[in-house]
Amino acid sequence: MAKTQLNVRVDETTAEAARRRARQRGVSVNRYIEELVQRDAGEAGRTFVDAAADFMKQYESVFADEFRGDPALGPRPEGGR
Repeated sequence: MAKTQLNVRVDETTAEAARRRARQRGVSVNRYIEELVQRDAGEAGRTFVDAAADFMKQYESVFADEFRGDPALGPRPEGGR
């Protein structure tokens, strides 16, 4: 994958913290920042999936009532509503 240069400005305390954490992990500051961004992006995806699952659980009975007997959904699971 091609790399793109990204320049950022941070205060010296933040810069030193990034250097220290990168050293502790045994990676470059570039790699450390890249991992942080990738992890943050992944968390957003997980947050969305978790919220969608909570929504579905909360409104499960509404969906069941709305789509009861819909042949496109196939047979209901054993013990289903």
